[in-house]
Amino acid sequence: MARELIQEAVGSGARLWKACEVLEITVRTYQRWAMRPQGGDRRGEVKHSRANQLSGEEKAQMIAIATSVRFRELAPSQIVPILAEEGTYVASESSFYRVLRQEKLLAHRGRSRPAAHHRPMEYVAKGPNEVWSWDITYLRGPVRGQFLYLYLVVDVWSRMIMAWEVAEEESSEIASRMISRACMEHGVDGNRLVIHSDNGGPMKGATLLATFQFLGIVPSFSRPRVSDDNPYSEALFRTVKYRPEYPSRAFGSLAEAREWVLRFVGWYNTDHRHSGIKFVSPATRHEGREGEILSKRVETYEQARRRHPNRWSRGTRNWSAVGEVVLNPQRGTERVGVQESA
Repeated sequence: MARELIQEAVGSGARLWKACEVLEITVRTYQRWAMRPQGGDRRGEVKHSRANQLSGEEKAQMIAIATSVRFRELAPSQIVPILAEEGTYVASESSFYRVLRQEKLLAHRGRSRPAAHHRPMEYVAKGPNEVWSWDITYLRGPVRGQFLYLYLVVDVWSRMIMAWEVAEEESSEIASRMISRACMEHGVDGNRLVIHSDNGGPMKGATLLATFQFLGIVPSFSRPRVSDDNPYSEALFRTVKYRPEYPSRAFGSLAEAREWVLRFVGWYNTDHRHSGIKFVSPATRHEGREGEILSKRVETYEQARRRHPNRWSRGTRNWSAVGEVVLNPQRGTERVGVQESA
């Protein structure tokens, strides 16, 4: 039918390519039709089924097997060999994969579906000793290929290092003793404290979790393999290892490493001007002495502006104190503050 229409159009003076375009075929297709003995459009002809084509019953059987209680946790690469051991052959592995893909069953069919890891709960620190963060990092030790481990606990609100330890192993017991000692030395009420950490073994060890429960501390954990969930500890470790005096060689002993960390903690807490808290030292903020320093800066800037008002097109630099600090902020959700003890 299409061939006759094209011939009629061409006989009436139409261009061949234009007539083919109207019927949504190419000129080459029309030419191929003309060369056939029968001629004409054969696109609507019924195609014969292949001899090796799976029947509807066989496909249904494959789906029933793959979704059964026995096999729903297994991939076709395991299902087919098991059936072969039992003297049953339904189809090849590739056929199983093809049919399951067509039915959108190639993904997880049973409890093998991976667990969904949601973003950690948001916590807001409005003062010191409300939210702490801790982690462990490597230090090169005296033996090649072996490491020392630096434990650091930082207050999220003040950025002050509350506790530290250098050990030859990662251990929940070491972390437990360190945090218990920090709470006692700083007079911290565990019932008002949240401690956030990564998902490592020492962080979820039975000893440490038992200590948290005994002290009333609320534990918080990052998602697996997501370092951004623990930003304050990660930033602190970067500061540690980018210090000019950080040794380019390995530490000669455990005692040498502890001595270096002791000096670093002293500098960091008392002398370091932290950019996240308006360039006051963590100890100054933690002890509530930042107001006097920031007020002095405001006064200094105002005096400079009065001396040279033409140099200031806008207001002076904002030296107001940082208020609350949010750990793992979430959009569109209500903030969760640290609960007061009853």
